[in-house]
Amino acid sequence: MAQTTDLTTKLEKIDDDIWELPVSCRDGMRVPGRIFLSEALLGNLENEAIEQVANVATLPGIQKYSMAMPDAHVGYGFPIGGVAAFDEEEGVISPGGVGFDINCGVRLVRSSLQKEDVVPHLDQLLNGLFDAVPSGLGSKSKIRVSEGELDEIFVAGSQWAVEHGYGVKADIEHCEGNGRIEGSLPDQISKKAVKRGRPQLGTLGSGNHFLELQCVDEIYDEETAKAFGLEKGQITFMIHCGSRGAGHQVCTDHLKVLMSAAKKYGIQLPDRQLACAPAQSKEAQEYFGAMAAAANYAWTNRQVIMHQSREIFEKVFNMDQDELGLDLVYDVAHNVAKLEKHEIDGKTKRVYVHRKGATRAFPAGHKDVAKAYRDVGQPVLIPGSMGTPSYVLCGNKTGMNISFGSACHGAGRVMSRSHAKKSFSGEDIRMQLEDRGILVKAAHPSVIAEEAPEVYKSSSEVVDVVHRVGIARKVAKLLPLGVVKG
Repeated sequence: MAQTTDLTTKLEKIDDDIWELPVSCRDGMRVPGRIFLSEALLGNLENEAIEQVANVATLPGIQKYSMAMPDAHVGYGFPIGGVAAFDEEEGVISPGGVGFDINCGVRLVRSSLQKEDVVPHLDQLLNGLFDAVPSGLGSKSKIRVSEGELDEIFVAGSQWAVEHGYGVKADIEHCEGNGRIEGSLPDQISKKAVKRGRPQLGTLGSGNHFLELQCVDEIYDEETAKAFGLEKGQITFMIHCGSRGAGHQVCTDHLKVLMSAAKKYGIQLPDRQLACAPAQSKEAQEYFGAMAAAANYAWTNRQVIMHQSREIFEKVFNMDQDELGLDLVYDVAHNVAKLEKHEIDGKTKRVYVHRKGATRAFPAGHKDVAKAYRDVGQPVLIPGSMGTPSYVLCGNKTGMNISFGSACHGAGRVMSRSHAKKSFSGEDIRMQLEDRGILVKAAHPSVIAEEAPEVYKSSSEVVDVVHRVGIARKVAKLLPLGVVKG
């Protein structure tokens, strides 16, 4: 990676919570950088992450700005929390702008249960969920799919799961893009990716992935909360996971191809991790088709996990899912690139929007918002870290001009996993959370240490920036009651 002086000193304050990195900061920058941060969060942003914002700004066909959300931290190529849009014809497609965990995402399920209904059964619920949903590195599912079925999953996404008994039709209608990206190319999925994906459908994975039981603690926007089916005291659960080994392998395979393609097409890269190819090239389109397939796998994975979780609720409370009101509020994707239409400099353009650790935040009336929410706007789900609040927001029209309708995807790390394991005891963290009424089940104590609340930025501060800037407005705050970690 090209090195520069401390770019923090080059940031210019444009407005409260908006900072700009001028094109003069780095040779080859085609557009400025835009970083959405409060003064309090600025001190947690690594210089290397700012360098990554500058590096992305050098890529061909980039539109308006290279952006970073308030949860931004160093990633592969792009910062995590990075957003960039590239012209359909003159721009590029880059796996670094999507990430290895393709369509890591979040889904929120509401219920008719209240906190007092669940607390007496919390331990039983958490143990049931932990047993039903395999978690941890390399975890394997009880579900076995053939290669032919996996090809169907790569194309159909959530629809495949529902058609095979893992959910109901309404689930599909409450997913971003109906739980799939069109243009999937299963023939661009390597045999190794298939081998990794076949045994992992319906598994949680490791790291920051989780299944969390929550209680709605506060409502900020009564009308929108009602449209989302949320009310104070209500029990919800949130699923955070992605495409598992299949998606990781897709990224690995196509990165090798696109590193060569960048040289072939004469694209000068300040960082080889920004490997890319012209958007309409064979290499870029084959990656895009493979990425879409992996994203569809991730939606299927979350759909199956939701079905497994519903079954545990039914067993514990001896009621069916309709009686329990276990309805999907929404499912949002992180770590994807999508071809979208946006107004840029007074013209409608088709652009490949890369959201790396960022999520769509589309407003009322937008055609890509689920019909159930088109009158109010898209639910935006921003999870906290273990033991801290998660938030439900709603997309604003102003966000389309500010960030291509993109919001952050979480709190954002401030400490590496290795440092966290040296700094914290997983068992100590578990006991501290239990003292606060939050139960945690994990595959290994080290996972709890890696994901200690202290290793993340404040989810509340991050969300407040998104709200104040006008990207999305706060609707509800959710507090954790029980967490299953991989």
